[in-house]
Amino acid sequence: MLRYLALAVAILFFAAPNAVAQRPNVVLIAVDDLNDWIGVLGGHPQAKTPGMDGLANQGVLFTNAHCQSPVCNPSRASLMTGLFPSTSGIYFLNPDLAESPVAQKSTLLPKRFQQEGYNVNGAGKLFHGGQSRKYWPDWRNFGGASWPRQTPKLAPFKGHPLWDWGIVPESDVDSPDYNTASWAIEQLHQPHSEPFLMGVGFSRPHVPQYASKKWFDLYPNDSLQLPKSLQDDLNDVPEYGVDITRLKHIAPTHQWVTDNDQWKPLVRSYLACVSFVDSQVQRVVEAINQSPHRDNTYIVLFSDHGFHLGEKERYAKRSLWRDSTRVPMIISGPGIKPGVCEAPVQLIDLYPTLLDLCDMKPSVKLEGHSLRPILQNPSADWKHHARCSFGPGNYAIVSRDYRYIHYSDGSEELYHSQTDEHEWKNLIGIKAHDAALAELRRQVPEQRHAVLGKGSTGHQSFSATEAKWNAAK
Repeated sequence: MLRYLALAVAILFFAAPNAVAQRPNVVLIAVDDLNDWIGVLGGHPQAKTPGMDGLANQGVLFTNAHCQSPVCNPSRASLMTGLFPSTSGIYFLNPDLAESPVAQKSTLLPKRFQQEGYNVNGAGKLFHGGQSRKYWPDWRNFGGASWPRQTPKLAPFKGHPLWDWGIVPESDVDSPDYNTASWAIEQLHQPHSEPFLMGVGFSRPHVPQYASKKWFDLYPNDSLQLPKSLQDDLNDVPEYGVDITRLKHIAPTHQWVTDNDQWKPLVRSYLACVSFVDSQVQRVVEAINQSPHRDNTYIVLFSDHGFHLGEKERYAKRSLWRDSTRVPMIISGPGIKPGVCEAPVQLIDLYPTLLDLCDMKPSVKLEGHSLRPILQNPSADWKHHARCSFGPGNYAIVSRDYRYIHYSDGSEELYHSQTDEHEWKNLIGIKAHDAALAELRRQVPEQRHAVLGKGSTGHQSFSATEAKWNAAK
């Protein structure tokens, strides 16, 4: 009897590590400030992104994916904690996660994988600012967010020093993003005795929007198409909605851009940066596909939020309209057949999804939902909405057919996504949409955490807008 018991214990002892080793790997690819200007999403008809398009063709492309905030820090904090900004109080470029009592109690995504026996490492922009060094195990940095800023500036805009765009003389190999991709490729060529979670964070197309000449050559100025815009587009937008996207913002105004003939240079620079970063994504994806880990590795690509290039007369993020909240999201890997999913999903869903795909116990503290059912069947019923916020009380709620925007002063916007992708006609007050509006209104959270942190551009814009409207009461 003792002999059989010893044999059983030995089998369990040797089988357990092998079972762990068979768990799938995850490569998480984060792209900074990338809107829907990639080929497969059609955000710009001339965008050239063979790398991301190829990844989409080997996995599931989510065409209705959205961030939790149109700002870097809260968007990434939400993804990594699994908590909405309205729960954590992190709405803007600060505070650090440690300054949110709610977020501080959460187990961050990379930490959870480490606790489960995964080898976790990463490079580039994963959390915002210096938080990657604090919260992502075995993290590497390759020179910050960009090539050195040009002196004098390449663009004529005299505002914030980060707001610059144009061709730089440096080679691609001098850029942090290139070196981040090279690091990832080197890691993928190494043998791994444990399952791994690898974070690969790219900084382009975040400002300053610099790229080398060969990427600009893809977009000849003479044939470049500008985003579609509508004169007087803001006439049916509530005044609060206009204010919160204009007051105290540091980005170029539409009037400045058009008066200085900079619309095409801005669009061209953004597209050049998108194609450059796409080439780095392609290098990493090809390395995965050529590695021994190919058949046992999930690849997750996402952007932290979108970006306006003239739509709604904006040249930045920080709005609740489609161009600012819609993000690329692609998941490929074992058991996932190529497909396209139009369900409204969100970045906060990635944490529970990865736990599910990697057979880890779900956490009831996570506020997103596992995407596994619609990864297996992209046309399956999906009853959830996507929710984005820019300061407490300001929300965008997205369904399959509509975008509803609720501002803290009670004003609203409603757009039919299927017939008005540019969000030019505010449907508030049109009775034919009242039933849909009622359902969307129910998705606005009743409870919201107060704003934490202070001093960032988002804080200033929100505070200025609130002060104006409180004074008018």
